[in-house]
Amino acid sequence: MPKVSILMGSDSDLPIMAECAKILEEFEIDYELTLVSAHRTPDRMFEYAKTAASRGIKVIIAGAGGAAHVAGVTAALTPLPVIGVPIMTAAMGGLDSLYSTVQMPSGIPVATVAINGAKNAGILAAKILAVSDPELTEKLVAYQESLNKSVKKKAERLEGIGFREYLSNAE
Repeated sequence: MPKVSILMGSDSDLPIMAECAKILEEFEIDYELTLVSAHRTPDRMFEYAKTAASRGIKVIIAGAGGAAHVAGVTAALTPLPVIGVPIMTAAMGGLDSLYSTVQMPSGIPVATVAINGAKNAGILAAKILAVSDPELTEKLVAYQESLNKSVKKKAERLEGIGFREYLSNAE
């Protein structure tokens, strides 16, 4: 049964939101992924958000661009934590999406990650779920350790060969 719901306002958001799905798969977290538009399918949006908790969902991740209201409307309709992913737009470079997602009225919180930050949204969902899942906590600790090792390895390589060689043979 899915624990995380990944919502997108449009299928054009899929290349970004796929990063969220990939990280959830890496942590072996079941998820569902679908399209719901706050503007074009408001009835579907309301039904989806209102029934998420009763369907076993624990965290909702909502990505949208432009007038990005999927996360905010979802947060207004569910008691579950909602993580917003503002999607980059051509018109304003994603600032419109960011402001639409992060500027919520008091009482309707949306945890918001960076523009196109779907991978971090997946990691944040994992951390929320890990509060009551020691096995998932262990996976997150291992993931953080792998990040640490990766940076140390790159630092050693850079220090050993210099920046010119490093840039010409970047991994």
